[in-house]
Amino acid sequence: MGPSLTAMGCTNKVVVLDNGGGLLKAGIGGDHSPTAVVPNCLGRLPSSKKWLSGDQLLSSDDHTSVSLRRPLDRGYLVNPDLQKEIWDRVLHHLLLLSDDDLRRSSLLLVEPLLNLPSARRASDELVFEDFGFSSLYVADPPSLVHLHHHNHHHHCSLVVDCGFSFAHAAPVLEGFTLNYGVRRLDIGGKALTNHLKELVSYRSINVMDETLLIDQAKERLCFVSLDVPRDLRLSRIRGRDNPFRCTYVLPDGVNHMRGFVKDEDEARRYLSLPPEGEQDARRIEDEVMDDVQRREERKRSILAENEFSLSNERFLVPEMLFHPADLGMNEAGLAECIVQSVDACHPYLHPVLFESIVLSGGSTLFPRFAERLERELRPLVRDDYKVKITTQEDPILGVWRGGSLLASSPDFEAMCVTKAEYEEYGSTCCRRRFFH
Repeated sequence: MGPSLTAMGCTNKVVVLDNGGGLLKAGIGGDHSPTAVVPNCLGRLPSSKKWLSGDQLLSSDDHTSVSLRRPLDRGYLVNPDLQKEIWDRVLHHLLLLSDDDLRRSSLLLVEPLLNLPSARRASDELVFEDFGFSSLYVADPPSLVHLHHHNHHHHCSLVVDCGFSFAHAAPVLEGFTLNYGVRRLDIGGKALTNHLKELVSYRSINVMDETLLIDQAKERLCFVSLDVPRDLRLSRIRGRDNPFRCTYVLPDGVNHMRGFVKDEDEARRYLSLPPEGEQDARRIEDEVMDDVQRREERKRSILAENEFSLSNERFLVPEMLFHPADLGMNEAGLAECIVQSVDACHPYLHPVLFESIVLSGGSTLFPRFAERLERELRPLVRDDYKVKITTQEDPILGVWRGGSLLASSPDFEAMCVTKAEYEEYGSTCCRRRFFH
Protein backbone atom coordinates (compact mmCIF):
# COMPACT_ATOMS: atom_id res chain seq x y z
CA MET A 1 0.00 0.00 0.00
CA GLY A 2 1.25 3.47 -0.83
CA PRO A 3 1.94 6.18 1.72
CA SER A 4 -0.92 8.05 3.32
CA LEU A 5 -2.10 11.13 1.47
CA THR A 6 -1.90 13.02 4.73
CA ALA A 7 1.71 11.95 5.13
CA MET A 8 2.44 13.13 1.57
CA GLY A 9 1.16 16.56 2.47
CA CYS A 10 -1.57 16.63 -0.21
CA THR A 11 -4.09 19.42 0.21
CA ASN A 12 -6.65 17.58 -1.92
CA LYS A 13 -7.58 14.70 0.34
CA VAL A 14 -9.75 11.77 -0.68
CA VAL A 15 -12.35 10.91 1.94
CA VAL A 16 -13.31 7.22 1.83
CA LEU A 17 -16.82 6.60 3.19
CA ASP A 18 -18.27 3.10 3.45
CA ASN A 19 -21.87 4.00 4.22
CA GLY A 20 -23.14 0.69 5.61
CA GLY A 21 -26.61 0.08 6.95
CA GLY A 22 -25.20 -0.95 10.33
CA LEU A 23 -21.76 0.63 10.60
CA LEU A 24 -20.34 3.69 8.88
CA LYS A 25 -16.60 3.54 8.19
CA ALA A 26 -14.84 6.80 7.27
CA GLY A 27 -11.25 7.91 6.85
CA ILE A 28 -8.65 9.31 4.47
CA GLY A 29 -7.59 7.42 1.36
CA GLY A 30 -4.16 5.86 1.64
CA ASP A 31 -4.49 5.13 5.36
CA HIS A 32 -4.53 1.52 6.51
CA SER A 33 -7.62 1.84 8.72
CA PRO A 34 -10.55 4.25 8.92
CA THR A 35 -10.55 7.06 11.43
CA ALA A 36 -14.17 6.44 12.43
CA VAL A 37 -16.14 3.19 12.69
CA VAL A 38 -19.50 4.11 14.20
CA PRO A 39 -23.14 2.97 14.03
CA ASN A 40 -24.89 4.63 11.09
CA CYS A 41 -27.79 5.84 13.20
CA LEU A 42 -28.96 8.21 15.91
CA GLY A 43 -30.05 6.92 19.29
CA ARG A 44 -32.03 8.31 22.20
CA LEU A 45 -32.09 7.11 25.79
CA PRO A 46 -35.50 6.80 27.52
CA SER A 47 -34.48 9.44 30.06
CA SER A 48 -33.46 12.02 27.46
CA LYS A 49 -34.97 13.98 24.58
CA LYS A 50 -31.60 14.40 22.88
CA TRP A 51 -30.62 12.18 19.95
CA LEU A 52 -27.04 10.92 20.13
CA SER A 53 -24.81 10.17 17.16
CA GLY A 54 -23.17 6.79 16.61
CA ASP A 55 -19.88 7.62 18.32
CA GLN A 56 -21.74 9.08 21.31
CA LEU A 57 -23.75 5.87 21.58
CA LEU A 58 -20.55 3.82 21.62
CA SER A 59 -19.07 5.93 24.42
CA SER A 60 -22.28 5.91 26.46
CA ASP A 61 -22.43 3.59 29.46
CA ASP A 62 -26.17 3.06 29.16
CA HIS A 63 -27.44 0.98 26.22
CA THR A 64 -30.77 0.07 27.79
CA SER A 65 -33.96 0.60 25.73
CA VAL A 66 -32.25 2.94 23.26
CA SER A 67 -34.55 4.16 20.47
CA LEU A 68 -32.80 4.10 17.08
CA ARG A 69 -33.31 6.07 13.86
CA ARG A 70 -31.51 4.81 10.77
CA PRO A 71 -31.14 6.68 7.46
CA LEU A 72 -30.94 3.42 5.51
CA ASP A 73 -33.69 0.83 5.27
CA ARG A 74 -32.87 -2.58 3.76
CA GLY A 75 -29.59 -1.08 2.60
CA TYR A 76 -31.09 1.88 0.73
CA LEU A 77 -31.03 5.57 1.66
CA VAL A 78 -34.57 6.60 2.68
CA ASN A 79 -33.88 9.57 4.98
CA PRO A 80 -31.31 11.97 3.43
CA ASP A 81 -31.80 14.58 6.16
CA LEU A 82 -30.89 12.08 8.84
CA GLN A 83 -27.94 10.85 6.78
CA LYS A 84 -26.75 14.45 6.41
CA GLU A 85 -26.79 14.88 10.19
CA ILE A 86 -24.74 11.71 10.69
CA TRP A 87 -22.23 12.58 7.94
CA ASP A 88 -21.86 16.08 9.37
CA ARG A 89 -20.89 14.64 12.74
CA VAL A 90 -18.44 12.15 11.21
CA LEU A 91 -16.76 14.54 8.77
CA HIS A 92 -16.48 17.59 11.01
CA HIS A 93 -16.09 16.15 14.50
CA LEU A 94 -14.41 12.78 13.95
CA LEU A 95 -12.36 13.36 10.80
CA LEU A 96 -11.83 17.02 11.84
CA LEU A 97 -12.44 18.38 8.34
CA SER A 98 -13.59 21.98 7.89
CA ASP A 99 -15.98 23.16 5.19
CA ASP A 100 -12.99 24.42 3.22
CA ASP A 101 -11.33 21.01 3.55
CA LEU A 102 -14.43 19.34 2.10
CA ARG A 103 -14.57 21.73 -0.85
CA ARG A 104 -10.97 20.79 -1.69
CA SER A 105 -11.55 17.06 -1.16
CA SER A 106 -12.81 14.19 -3.27
CA LEU A 107 -15.15 11.52 -1.92
CA LEU A 108 -15.05 7.80 -2.59
CA LEU A 109 -18.52 6.62 -1.58
CA VAL A 110 -19.39 2.94 -1.17
CA GLU A 111 -22.99 2.18 -2.08
CA PRO A 112 -24.93 -1.11 -2.02
CA LEU A 113 -25.19 -3.24 -5.12
CA LEU A 114 -28.16 -2.57 -7.41
CA ASN A 115 -28.81 0.76 -5.71
CA LEU A 116 -32.09 2.53 -6.48
CA PRO A 117 -32.01 5.61 -8.78
CA SER A 118 -33.81 7.74 -6.19
CA ALA A 119 -31.22 6.80 -3.56
CA ARG A 120 -28.41 7.65 -5.99
CA ARG A 121 -29.83 11.11 -6.66
CA ALA A 122 -30.24 11.74 -2.93
CA SER A 123 -26.64 10.71 -2.28
CA ASP A 124 -25.34 12.99 -5.05
CA GLU A 125 -27.26 15.93 -3.61
CA LEU A 126 -25.69 15.32 -0.21
CA VAL A 127 -22.20 15.03 -1.68
CA PHE A 128 -22.21 18.04 -3.98
CA GLU A 129 -24.91 20.39 -2.71
CA ASP A 130 -24.86 19.91 1.06
CA PHE A 131 -21.18 19.14 1.69
CA GLY A 132 -19.63 20.63 -1.46
CA PHE A 133 -17.08 17.94 -2.29
CA SER A 134 -15.00 18.75 -5.37
CA SER A 135 -15.50 15.32 -6.99
CA LEU A 136 -17.10 11.93 -6.40
CA TYR A 137 -16.40 8.30 -7.20
CA VAL A 138 -18.96 5.62 -6.38
CA ALA A 139 -17.85 2.02 -5.78
CA ASP A 140 -19.64 -1.19 -4.83
CA PRO A 141 -18.47 -3.43 -1.95
CA PRO A 142 -17.48 -6.60 -3.91
CA SER A 143 -15.06 -4.81 -6.25
CA LEU A 144 -13.31 -3.18 -3.27
CA VAL A 145 -13.14 -6.47 -1.34
CA HIS A 146 -11.54 -8.06 -4.41
CA LEU A 147 -9.05 -5.19 -4.71
CA HIS A 148 -8.02 -5.34 -1.06
CA HIS A 149 -7.91 -9.11 -0.74
CA HIS A 150 -6.12 -9.99 -3.96
CA ASN A 151 -4.30 -6.73 -4.72
CA HIS A 152 -4.03 -7.54 -8.45
CA HIS A 153 -2.66 -11.08 -7.93
CA HIS A 154 -5.93 -12.73 -9.01
CA HIS A 155 -8.10 -11.80 -11.95
CA CYS A 156 -11.43 -12.89 -10.51
CA SER A 157 -13.12 -13.90 -7.28
CA LEU A 158 -16.55 -14.55 -5.85
CA VAL A 159 -17.23 -12.16 -2.99
CA VAL A 160 -19.77 -13.32 -0.41
CA ASP A 161 -20.73 -10.23 1.58
CA CYS A 162 -22.96 -10.87 4.61
CA GLY A 163 -23.79 -7.39 5.84
CA PHE A 164 -26.32 -5.63 8.03
CA SER A 165 -29.25 -5.56 5.61
CA PHE A 166 -28.68 -8.50 3.27
CA ALA A 167 -26.12 -10.94 1.90
CA HIS A 168 -24.75 -10.97 -1.66
CA ALA A 169 -22.84 -13.44 -3.76
CA ALA A 170 -21.10 -11.37 -6.42
CA PRO A 171 -18.58 -12.44 -9.08
CA VAL A 172 -15.78 -9.93 -9.71
CA LEU A 173 -13.67 -10.03 -12.89
CA GLU A 174 -10.66 -7.77 -13.43
CA GLY A 175 -11.88 -5.48 -10.65
CA PHE A 176 -15.43 -5.10 -12.03
CA THR A 177 -18.49 -6.65 -10.40
CA LEU A 178 -20.53 -8.69 -12.89
CA ASN A 179 -23.99 -7.40 -12.01
CA TYR A 180 -25.78 -10.10 -14.01
CA GLY A 181 -24.19 -12.69 -11.71
CA VAL A 182 -25.14 -11.02 -8.42
CA ARG A 183 -27.51 -12.99 -6.21
CA ARG A 184 -29.05 -11.56 -3.05
CA LEU A 185 -30.25 -13.15 0.17
CA ASP A 186 -32.57 -10.74 1.98
CA ILE A 187 -31.20 -11.70 5.39
CA GLY A 188 -28.47 -9.81 7.22
CA GLY A 189 -27.23 -8.97 10.68
CA LYS A 190 -30.33 -6.90 11.47
CA ALA A 191 -32.66 -9.84 10.73
CA LEU A 192 -30.55 -12.15 12.90
CA THR A 193 -30.68 -9.72 15.81
CA ASN A 194 -34.45 -9.31 15.44
CA HIS A 195 -34.90 -13.09 15.37
CA LEU A 196 -32.86 -13.45 18.56
CA LYS A 197 -34.96 -10.75 20.22
CA GLU A 198 -38.11 -12.68 19.35
CA LEU A 199 -36.73 -15.98 20.64
CA VAL A 200 -35.56 -14.51 23.95
CA SER A 201 -38.80 -12.57 24.42
CA TYR A 202 -40.88 -15.69 23.79
CA ARG A 203 -38.84 -18.04 25.98
CA SER A 204 -37.57 -15.78 28.76
CA ILE A 205 -38.03 -12.00 29.18
CA ASN A 206 -39.23 -9.21 26.91
CA VAL A 207 -36.23 -7.69 25.13
CA MET A 208 -37.95 -6.37 22.01
CA ASP A 209 -36.80 -2.81 22.83
CA GLU A 210 -33.21 -3.85 23.56
CA THR A 211 -31.74 -3.80 20.05
CA LEU A 212 -28.22 -2.73 21.06
CA LEU A 213 -27.99 -5.17 23.97
CA ILE A 214 -29.26 -8.16 21.99
CA ASP A 215 -26.98 -7.25 19.10
CA GLN A 216 -24.05 -7.43 21.51
CA ALA A 217 -25.27 -10.74 22.95
CA LYS A 218 -25.57 -12.15 19.41
CA GLU A 219 -22.00 -11.16 18.55
CA ARG A 220 -20.65 -12.62 21.78
CA LEU A 221 -22.58 -15.88 22.00
CA CYS A 222 -23.89 -17.07 18.64
CA PHE A 223 -21.99 -19.55 16.49
CA VAL A 224 -22.52 -21.72 13.42
CA SER A 225 -23.32 -25.37 13.97
CA LEU A 226 -21.51 -28.01 11.91
CA ASP A 227 -24.15 -30.63 12.70
CA VAL A 228 -27.55 -29.15 13.51
CA PRO A 229 -29.48 -32.40 14.24
CA ARG A 230 -26.72 -33.56 16.60
CA ASP A 231 -26.56 -30.19 18.38
CA LEU A 232 -30.33 -30.04 18.76
CA ARG A 233 -30.23 -33.44 20.51
CA LEU A 234 -27.37 -32.36 22.76
CA SER A 235 -29.17 -29.13 23.64
CA ARG A 236 -31.88 -31.20 25.33
CA ILE A 237 -29.54 -32.99 27.74
CA ARG A 238 -30.96 -33.00 31.27
CA GLY A 239 -33.37 -30.19 30.56
CA ARG A 240 -31.68 -26.82 30.74
CA ASP A 241 -28.22 -28.14 31.58
CA ASN A 242 -26.67 -28.72 28.18
CA PRO A 243 -23.31 -27.90 26.57
CA PHE A 244 -24.73 -24.81 24.85
CA ARG A 245 -26.48 -23.24 27.80
CA CYS A 246 -25.03 -19.94 28.97
CA THR A 247 -26.31 -16.81 30.66
CA TYR A 248 -26.28 -13.19 29.54
CA VAL A 249 -26.70 -10.54 32.23
CA LEU A 250 -28.56 -7.35 31.41
CA PRO A 251 -27.59 -3.98 32.88
CA ASP A 252 -29.18 -3.17 36.23
CA GLY A 253 -28.32 0.54 36.17
CA VAL A 254 -26.50 0.29 39.50
CA ASN A 255 -23.75 -2.32 39.63
CA HIS A 256 -23.18 -2.59 35.89
CA MET A 257 -24.33 -0.38 33.03
CA ARG A 258 -23.59 -2.78 30.17
CA GLY A 259 -24.63 -6.33 29.43
CA PHE A 260 -22.09 -9.14 29.81
CA VAL A 261 -21.64 -12.89 29.55
CA LYS A 262 -21.98 -14.35 33.02
CA ASP A 263 -19.47 -17.18 32.60
CA GLU A 264 -17.05 -17.03 29.66
CA ASP A 265 -15.89 -20.62 30.22
CA GLU A 266 -19.47 -21.81 30.20
CA ALA A 267 -20.11 -19.93 26.95
CA ARG A 268 -17.13 -21.60 25.25
CA ARG A 269 -17.94 -25.19 26.21
CA TYR A 270 -19.39 -25.88 22.76
CA LEU A 271 -15.88 -25.52 21.29
CA SER A 272 -14.87 -28.81 22.93
CA LEU A 273 -17.65 -30.80 21.27
CA PRO A 274 -16.59 -33.51 18.82
CA PRO A 275 -17.06 -32.36 15.22
CA GLU A 276 -19.71 -34.93 14.38
CA GLY A 277 -21.70 -37.80 15.89
CA GLU A 278 -22.84 -38.14 19.46
CA GLN A 279 -20.43 -40.82 20.63
CA ASP A 280 -19.26 -38.48 23.37
CA ALA A 281 -22.73 -37.27 24.37
CA ARG A 282 -22.77 -39.26 27.61
CA ARG A 283 -19.32 -37.99 28.58
CA ILE A 284 -20.46 -34.44 27.88
CA GLU A 285 -23.58 -34.98 29.98
CA ASP A 286 -21.48 -36.20 32.91
CA GLU A 287 -19.17 -33.19 32.66
CA VAL A 288 -22.14 -30.87 32.61
CA MET A 289 -23.71 -32.41 35.68
CA ASP A 290 -20.39 -32.30 37.58
CA ASP A 291 -20.23 -28.59 36.83
CA VAL A 292 -23.81 -27.71 37.82
CA GLN A 293 -23.19 -27.04 41.50
CA ARG A 294 -20.25 -24.68 40.85
CA ARG A 295 -22.20 -22.69 38.30
CA GLU A 296 -25.35 -22.51 40.40
CA GLU A 297 -23.38 -20.90 43.22
CA ARG A 298 -22.15 -18.20 40.86
CA LYS A 299 -25.67 -17.59 39.55
CA ARG A 300 -27.02 -16.76 43.01
CA SER A 301 -24.87 -13.63 43.17
CA ILE A 302 -27.01 -11.88 40.52
CA LEU A 303 -30.78 -11.51 40.44
CA ALA A 304 -32.43 -13.86 37.95
CA GLU A 305 -34.73 -11.15 36.59
CA ASN A 306 -31.67 -9.31 35.21
CA GLU A 307 -30.52 -12.17 33.02
CA PHE A 308 -31.62 -14.66 30.40
CA SER A 309 -30.24 -17.98 29.24
CA LEU A 310 -29.47 -19.10 25.70
CA SER A 311 -29.04 -22.66 24.48
CA ASN A 312 -30.01 -23.78 20.97
CA GLU A 313 -30.78 -20.14 20.06
CA ARG A 314 -27.04 -19.66 19.81
CA PHE A 315 -26.78 -21.73 16.63
CA LEU A 316 -30.37 -21.51 15.37
CA VAL A 317 -30.07 -17.75 14.77
CA PRO A 318 -27.12 -17.94 12.32
CA GLU A 319 -28.87 -20.95 10.75
CA MET A 320 -31.17 -18.43 9.05
CA LEU A 321 -28.38 -17.69 6.57
CA PHE A 322 -27.99 -21.32 5.54
CA HIS A 323 -31.58 -22.60 5.59
CA PRO A 324 -34.06 -19.69 5.67
CA ALA A 325 -36.80 -21.98 4.35
CA ASP A 326 -36.82 -23.74 7.74
CA LEU A 327 -38.25 -20.51 9.18
CA GLY A 328 -40.88 -20.25 6.46
CA MET A 329 -38.94 -17.73 4.38
CA ASN A 330 -39.14 -18.06 0.61
CA GLU A 331 -35.38 -17.69 0.17
CA ALA A 332 -32.54 -19.85 -1.06
CA GLY A 333 -29.75 -20.47 1.42
CA LEU A 334 -26.32 -18.91 1.11
CA ALA A 335 -24.76 -21.95 -0.59
CA GLU A 336 -27.54 -22.02 -3.19
CA CYS A 337 -27.06 -18.28 -3.82
CA ILE A 338 -23.37 -18.89 -4.49
CA VAL A 339 -24.11 -21.67 -6.99
CA GLN A 340 -26.71 -19.54 -8.77
CA SER A 341 -24.24 -16.66 -8.96
CA VAL A 342 -21.50 -18.82 -10.47
CA ASP A 343 -23.92 -20.52 -12.91
CA ALA A 344 -24.89 -17.09 -14.27
CA CYS A 345 -21.30 -16.53 -15.42
CA HIS A 346 -19.41 -17.99 -18.39
CA PRO A 347 -18.57 -21.69 -17.84
CA TYR A 348 -14.85 -20.93 -18.16
CA LEU A 349 -15.12 -18.92 -14.93
CA HIS A 350 -16.90 -21.59 -12.89
CA PRO A 351 -13.87 -23.51 -11.53
CA VAL A 352 -11.94 -20.30 -10.85
CA LEU A 353 -14.80 -18.68 -8.95
CA PHE A 354 -15.44 -21.71 -6.74
CA GLU A 355 -11.74 -21.72 -5.87
CA SER A 356 -11.67 -17.99 -5.09
CA ILE A 357 -14.53 -17.38 -2.64
CA VAL A 358 -13.86 -14.43 -0.30
CA LEU A 359 -15.99 -13.78 2.79
CA SER A 360 -16.79 -10.25 3.88
CA GLY A 361 -19.17 -8.60 6.32
CA GLY A 362 -19.76 -8.84 10.05
CA SER A 363 -21.99 -11.93 9.95
CA THR A 364 -19.08 -14.01 8.60
CA LEU A 365 -17.38 -13.57 11.98
CA PHE A 366 -19.56 -16.22 13.63
CA PRO A 367 -17.29 -19.09 14.71
CA ARG A 368 -17.15 -21.95 12.16
CA PHE A 369 -18.90 -19.88 9.47
CA ALA A 370 -16.45 -20.69 6.66
CA GLU A 371 -16.24 -24.39 7.52
CA ARG A 372 -20.03 -24.74 7.55
CA LEU A 373 -20.39 -22.88 4.26
CA GLU A 374 -17.87 -25.18 2.61
CA ARG A 375 -19.78 -28.23 3.89
CA GLU A 376 -23.01 -26.82 2.47
CA LEU A 377 -21.39 -25.92 -0.84
CA ARG A 378 -19.34 -29.02 -1.56
CA PRO A 379 -22.30 -31.33 -2.50
CA LEU A 380 -23.64 -28.67 -4.89
CA VAL A 381 -20.40 -28.32 -6.85
CA ARG A 382 -18.95 -30.66 -9.47
CA ASP A 383 -16.49 -33.18 -8.01
CA ASP A 384 -13.67 -32.02 -10.30
CA TYR A 385 -13.95 -28.42 -9.02
CA LYS A 386 -12.07 -27.28 -5.94
CA VAL A 387 -13.91 -25.23 -3.33
CA LYS A 388 -11.75 -22.76 -1.42
CA ILE A 389 -13.21 -20.22 1.00
CA THR A 390 -11.09 -17.53 2.64
CA THR A 391 -12.03 -14.88 5.17
CA GLN A 392 -10.52 -11.44 5.13
CA GLU A 393 -8.21 -10.34 7.92
CA ASP A 394 -10.98 -8.01 9.10
CA PRO A 395 -14.26 -8.70 7.26
CA ILE A 396 -15.82 -5.51 8.60
CA LEU A 397 -13.07 -3.20 7.31
CA GLY A 398 -12.17 -5.01 4.08
CA VAL A 399 -14.45 -2.87 1.91
CA TRP A 400 -13.09 0.38 3.36
CA ARG A 401 -9.49 -0.74 2.96
CA GLY A 402 -10.12 -1.61 -0.68
CA GLY A 403 -11.52 1.89 -1.11
CA SER A 404 -8.45 3.35 0.56
CA LEU A 405 -6.22 1.49 -1.91
CA LEU A 406 -8.26 2.72 -4.86
CA ALA A 407 -8.32 6.30 -3.58
CA SER A 408 -4.51 6.35 -3.34
CA SER A 409 -4.01 5.15 -6.92
CA PRO A 410 -2.62 7.70 -9.42
CA ASP A 411 -5.63 7.28 -11.74
CA PHE A 412 -8.26 7.96 -9.11
CA GLU A 413 -9.03 11.61 -9.88
CA ALA A 414 -9.55 10.83 -13.57
CA MET A 415 -12.23 8.30 -12.59
CA CYS A 416 -14.27 10.81 -10.59
CA VAL A 417 -17.22 13.02 -11.51
CA THR A 418 -16.48 16.65 -10.68
CA LYS A 419 -18.88 19.07 -9.08
CA ALA A 420 -18.86 21.17 -12.28
CA GLU A 421 -19.91 18.11 -14.32
CA TYR A 422 -22.67 17.33 -11.85
CA GLU A 423 -23.99 20.89 -12.01
CA GLU A 424 -23.91 20.90 -15.82
CA TYR A 425 -25.19 17.42 -16.66
CA GLY A 426 -27.05 16.28 -13.55
CA SER A 427 -26.91 13.15 -11.44
CA THR A 428 -28.26 10.60 -13.92
CA CYS A 429 -25.86 11.54 -16.70
CA CYS A 430 -22.83 11.61 -14.42
CA ARG A 431 -23.67 8.27 -12.85
CA ARG A 432 -23.25 6.51 -16.20
CA ARG A 433 -19.52 6.83 -15.71
CA PHE A 434 -19.68 4.31 -12.89
CA PHE A 435 -21.70 1.71 -14.85
CA HIS A 436 -20.05 -1.15 -16.65
